[in-house]
Amino acid sequence: MGLVSAFAIIRALSLFHLTLAFFFLTSPSTIAEQNLVFVLGEAMRLPSPTSFSTPTPATGFLAVVLALLGLSDFTAASLPDEIARIYWAAQVPVRLLFLFVVTGYTYAFKPDGVLAKAGVGYKAGMGEGLKNRLVFTWGFLEVAAWFWVFITLRDERRQAGIRLMEKRKAEENRL
Repeated sequence: MGLVSAFAIIRALSLFHLTLAFFFLTSPSTIAEQNLVFVLGEAMRLPSPTSFSTPTPATGFLAVVLALLGLSDFTAASLPDEIARIYWAAQVPVRLLFLFVVTGYTYAFKPDGVLAKAGVGYKAGMGEGLKNRLVFTWGFLEVAAWFWVFITLRDERRQAGIRLMEKRKAEENRL
């Protein structure tokens, strides 16, 4: 069994989302200029986002979405254990897949990426706003955290199965 339960990790992620929501609402440049964002962005050779210097309607909307995500996750992590385990067993793989696709897209289609289209006559298309170091750092951290939740949930489910088998064996021996 791990040192930290899956629901404690989810609650921490929820608080992280609420903190991000606050900063995107009040001062998005604080997030865009973080050292981790800079280091990961430079390591992956991703461009810096330019639209996060001041609060805008887009960062306000992002703050509302992150706040909703944080509050709903915090509520779902507070459900009774049996219900919460079923919910998160279905939710975590979907989130991992989505976040992995977003992070992979950000890296693979960056301006000089493996799958990037460039050259004469190239027009910026859909998803251009995703190809920056802020989106990549967010996706990378989310994938790492949700993978940790996934592994912890699997371990907790295995431990619960072992306890159930021992309980059934003890009841069978009593009869």
